[in-house]
Amino acid sequence: MRPLLPLLACTTLALTACGSSAGSVGGDVAAGYPVTIETCHGDVTVADRPERIASLNQGTTEILLSLGLADRMAGTAGWTDPILSGLESANAEVERLADTKPSLEVVLDAEPDLVTASFTGTLTDGGVASAEQLEVDYGLPAYLSAAECGKVEEGNTDGARVGTLQIDDIYTEVRQLAELTDTVAEGEALVAELTDRMADASQQVTPGISVMYWFANSESPYMAGCCGGPGIVSRALGLENVFVEQTAEWPQINWEVVAAADPDLLVIGDLTRKSQTAETAAAKIAFLESNPVTRQMTAVREKRYITLAGAELNPSIRTVDAVEKVAAGLRELGLTD
Repeated sequence: MRPLLPLLACTTLALTACGSSAGSVGGDVAAGYPVTIETCHGDVTVADRPERIASLNQGTTEILLSLGLADRMAGTAGWTDPILSGLESANAEVERLADTKPSLEVVLDAEPDLVTASFTGTLTDGGVASAEQLEVDYGLPAYLSAAECGKVEEGNTDGARVGTLQIDDIYTEVRQLAELTDTVAEGEALVAELTDRMADASQQVTPGISVMYWFANSESPYMAGCCGGPGIVSRALGLENVFVEQTAEWPQINWEVVAAADPDLLVIGDLTRKSQTAETAAAKIAFLESNPVTRQMTAVREKRYITLAGAELNPSIRTVDAVEKVAAGLRELGLTD
């Protein structure tokens, strides 16, 4: 590990004096704290109400901002897209530590009292740091999304799922973050809103339509497997994912196999980051319509495309947005009864 900045040379014992929550000043602890929650990744304990939260992925950032916590956030990182509509002003109040993965030093320099992440790969030794390292070496509690339960990282496939992600797992993440941050009422209100929207969108069921979800990369495309965020969309709307037998979240599948699957519909990631080839929807569609293997696919010839932001394809509160947008897209394409 690289040497830490002098400012960060606090011992675990002294960390609270080095920049912890406002509630700790003078030794007072906020009512109801400490708080411990049980997660599938292990218990997470916050000694006092968090006042400087570092969110390392867009998914947890959008939950925290939706809970009204902009003024209690020390920084954000791990972006694929613009912020969720309606959160622009709140997001502008929070420092961006990095567009992608920040270094450990950058995170610690923000002096957080809680770290949150959406992906297992963020809180590992190969990511920013493991949750254990943050806790043991720096006295920092770290929360990993409940949507990552049952997921095992494997090489470059973004992990395989032992079970199937459910929308309730996303609601669990909202509730857990709300409990840690003393925003339980706000969390319940957010879950109620999402539940109502999900129920409304799921009334449109279109059985018999085959679909493929392309996240990124034109050389070896990442296509959705069975059991992540796109699985929730497919089940809610009665769609048939042609790669439903794949347990990896986003397996890389060659174009010959993709073309042979020949789905009725292509759901395409429209990303603004620049870490893979063919990130934007426009670049993906240009590739599909010019490549001799893919341009003969039914969905390409018929221009049956629905575009979603990367944050809507990843498990998050925007999974509900994805269900709504795919339902609307099916209607616009004339694929509903």
